[in-house]
Amino acid sequence: MEAYLTFNGNAAEALAFYAKCLGGKIEFSMTFAESPMGAQTPDNYKDKIMHATLTARGQKLMASDAPPEYKFEGYKGFSLSVQAKDVKEGEQLFSALSAGGKVAMPYAATFWSPGFGMLEDKFGVPWMINVDHPPA
Repeated sequence: MEAYLTFNGNAAEALAFYAKCLGGKIEFSMTFAESPMGAQTPDNYKDKIMHATLTARGQKLMASDAPPEYKFEGYKGFSLSVQAKDVKEGEQLFSALSAGGKVAMPYAATFWSPGFGMLEDKFGVPWMINVDHPPA
C-alpha cells in the first residue's frame, strides 16, 4: 500500500522538502501543462503537479496538486509513519520534518519505543516518527 497526497498548489515544493528530509529522490513529475489536458488547463495552473512520485527509505510516496475544479480541504484522519533505525536517526527525521510545522507530540521515549514523536509538517501533512525496540 502506498500513500497518495493531494496538495493545495504546492506539491512540487512539498516533494522537494520530503526528498531532502527523507534522503529520497523524485522519480517522476508531470505538470498539468505537460499532460494531455494541458491545452484545457488554466494558465495559472499549468505549472502545478498533475502526478509525481518520490522514493525514499525503500518506499514510494505519490502526490499531485488538487485540480483547479476541486476544493482542497486539508488532511484528516491519517498520519504518514516513518520507522527510524535508531533514536538518533529518529531525532534527525523528526527535526527535519517538523521544521516550519507544528509538533503534536515531542520526540521522546515512550513505553513502546525508545523514540517516538508526532508532527504536522509545514504543508499540513501529519507524520509519526517511530523507533522499534531492539529485539530481546
